[in-house]
Amino acid sequence: MAFVGLGIVLGGLFGALTLKISGVPISLSTSGGALISGLIFGWLRGQHPTFGRIPEPALWVMNNVGLNIFIAVVGITAGPSFIVGFQEAGWGLFIAGAAATTLPLILALLLGRYVFKFHPVITLGCAAGARTTTAALGALQDAVKSKTPALGYTVTYAVGNTLLIIWGVVVILMMS
Repeated sequence: MAFVGLGIVLGGLFGALTLKISGVPISLSTSGGALISGLIFGWLRGQHPTFGRIPEPALWVMNNVGLNIFIAVVGITAGPSFIVGFQEAGWGLFIAGAAATTLPLILALLLGRYVFKFHPVITLGCAAGARTTTAALGALQDAVKSKTPALGYTVTYAVGNTLLIIWGVVVILMMS
């Protein structure tokens, strides 16, 4: 657990660094820094498996309890603004959001199946990772009783999160 804690602290410190471009502060954020640090520490663990082992029960707690708490907090926080937004914008915004969420997933599944010819479990893992949805990965792994979906999840998750951070900055820069 010290290995995980060190990764989070170093990543958070790195992510907290801010660079100003045209007066606009740009940073990875502490969560973005933790993601980059996690990728580096995961790679280090893969190269040198003699350190950084996390016990299975601790992984279970982080994957299940931590994820459920995160989802609950996001729901509690977003609930009031969701209702207000829905009342102001109506069904149109809801349907547009559903389409923007669903269509890329359908396209990803079709590309994985027919263009890349991935196994369906890998394709579903890729789609979950691209949407940065850890809960979907857990549900997939539980459904197939295997860690195989993580093979498709890991790279697309890292790319999806990195692009989310970068494009957030790009959108802010475009608005200023």
